[in-house]
Amino acid sequence: MVKDPTLTKVTRNGQITLPAAVRRAANIEEGDLIAVVVEGDTIRLSPQKLIDKSQAYFWSDDWQKSELEASEDIESGRIQEFDDIDALIDALEAGEA
Repeated sequence: MVKDPTLTKVTRNGQITLPAAVRRAANIEEGDLIAVVVEGDTIRLSPQKLIDKSQAYFWSDDWQKSELEASEDIESGRIQEFDDIDALIDALEAGEA
């Protein structure tokens, strides 16, 4: 982790060079995307990863909330096992599953 401030110069085209120690600490490699956010007089840079459009649903807030709930149910034993699909359907129809 880089704790001490590091100076870098803004070039004519508005580019900056992230020092090697900063890139290593943040696991940033050539070609990576960086989000740039201005907060008052501070500029915050944060590495970003692209998510394939077909997988975007998985990262939605609703899906992540459901994943967390399912994991908690499994961990606490709030699950049922069925020997076959007919037993599952019977339990669902009876309101037991």
